[in-house]
Amino acid sequence: MNVTRPGQTGPLDDLLTEASRIILGKDEALRLALTCLLAGGHLLIEDLPGVGKTTLAHTLAALLGLEFRRLQFTADMLPADILGASVYEPARGEFRFHPGPVFAQVLLADEVNRATPRAQSALLEAMEEGQVSVDGVSHPLPQPFFVIATQNPREQVGTFPLPESQLDRFLMRLAIGYPGPAAERALLQGEARRDLLARMNPRVDPAQLRGWSNEIRGVHVADVVLDYLLTLLRASREHSAIDHGVSPRAGLAWLRAAQAWAWLHGRRSVRPDDLQHLALPVLAHRLAPAHQAGFIEGGELVRRLLEGVPVP
Repeated sequence: MNVTRPGQTGPLDDLLTEASRIILGKDEALRLALTCLLAGGHLLIEDLPGVGKTTLAHTLAALLGLEFRRLQFTADMLPADILGASVYEPARGEFRFHPGPVFAQVLLADEVNRATPRAQSALLEAMEEGQVSVDGVSHPLPQPFFVIATQNPREQVGTFPLPESQLDRFLMRLAIGYPGPAAERALLQGEARRDLLARMNPRVDPAQLRGWSNEIRGVHVADVVLDYLLTLLRASREHSAIDHGVSPRAGLAWLRAAQAWAWLHGRRSVRPDDLQHLALPVLAHRLAPAHQAGFIEGGELVRRLLEGVPVP
């Protein structure tokens, strides 16, 4: 579904064009990831190794001038490895907090389902609260704070799947997938992505990013669009094939994402097709089939939900 109109341009088209020089043939994934960041959410990418998840995170951070860190999750990881710890310093005669890698503006949490639930919870709590508490002292995280977590397919050995309550902390879930033939040929013949990233300069500054966030919050949502969203939320809770419906928190996140998506495409109001376009990445990981419905994937549940509600 195309949410732009002929001749319509967005405020970040130049930035996205620059990003597409690094992430070849994945314009949709780039736009969705940027939408997620601008909406103040976090992103979960479930895909196979080697398809460009790390490069996507690094590219967005480099173009937006944000501090980037990568954290490899493992089965023996402890919460302190993520959050940091208070360490006693004899010279000072006191404990001093040493921040962990979570103190970054863009954090790539690689293979998050390789870690135990205890370590996963430490990261997800920081995502929800926007701060870290160690020894009773709260430490605010930098702003913006954007987590891109990657997750291996569940059938792979040695994984601890994220429970539904923790999946709900992610605004979107995406799959990047393999590049198309033309993009993969250009990737094989072109310069290494790491070298291109090393020469990439920021296109914006923190003040611009804050200004964009204010503009996005001001994107108009007409009553008819809000009524459509409310009807979809209620329908998800009453649908016979869905075990539990979309939470109010997820509904608010869906609306914020639609505002960011509309703004990214140069519009100052949300349309029903913005909500439709974002339904799959926002809802599929939040919906589970009812017991009597048998095994139905989240994407199919989203399709049935949208088909069952008239579009205004």
